[in-house]
Amino acid sequence: MAALASSLIRQKRAVKDDQANRPIANKRKPCPKSNKSLCQKQILVLISKVRLCGGRRGRTDKRPEPQLKGIVTRLYSQHGYYLQMQPDGTMDGTRDESSSFSQFNLIPVGLRIVAIQGAKTGLYLGMNSEGYLYTSEHFNPECKFKESVFENYYVTYSSMLYRQTQSGRSWYIGINRDGQVMKGNRVKKTKPASHFLPKVIEVAMYKEPSLHELVLEQSPPRKTVKTSDSPSHQNGHKEAGLRVPCAS
Repeated sequence: MAALASSLIRQKRAVKDDQANRPIANKRKPCPKSNKSLCQKQILVLISKVRLCGGRRGRTDKRPEPQLKGIVTRLYSQHGYYLQMQPDGTMDGTRDESSSFSQFNLIPVGLRIVAIQGAKTGLYLGMNSEGYLYTSEHFNPECKFKESVFENYYVTYSSMLYRQTQSGRSWYIGINRDGQVMKGNRVKKTKPASHFLPKVIEVAMYKEPSLHELVLEQSPPRKTVKTSDSPSHQNGHKEAGLRVPCAS
């Protein structure tokens, strides 16, 4: 093994000595014309790279927006009414299955959390801190509802923001026997008023709603209407930037 190592060392030294004794070749002086041509080529290559980078950046900026798979559906109450959103933003129930105002977009915005948007009006359904349902042009935190399947296979929709302070009971979207929407804090999940059967019309793709900050604005005076459910409730037509309370 020692002899093999010694032989290898000698071979390496011989190669080094050989390279040291070789005459150094004279470097050719480049022609000025060829230099100019080479510079021009390098400039052209650099410009083409810049253009390519710019093109890639433009394509990156035009990425498609994220898509959410939701459904167009009607929400059929166990009391026999379809939830509907009138053109002025008023919420109530109807027995007319063919009403275009009873169609809603159910857009997933979280795990078992949906936004409920009128397919005809484009308004979002929300529930305020008093339990009143209202409609909004903008999607805000009050427009988020938790979707839960009850034991009878009906579905309930409860506010993600508000619930009973002491008991922690959720506030639900509900329709009474007269087809009027109720205050969320008076609806229980065990009662038929809160039970809805989604009747799917089609599956659709939606853009993710832009979440707006919640702006509390004082609503104008509303006409008082008697109901069988409570002494009185507020009801009215939608006005720009203002809430539209519904029946309690």
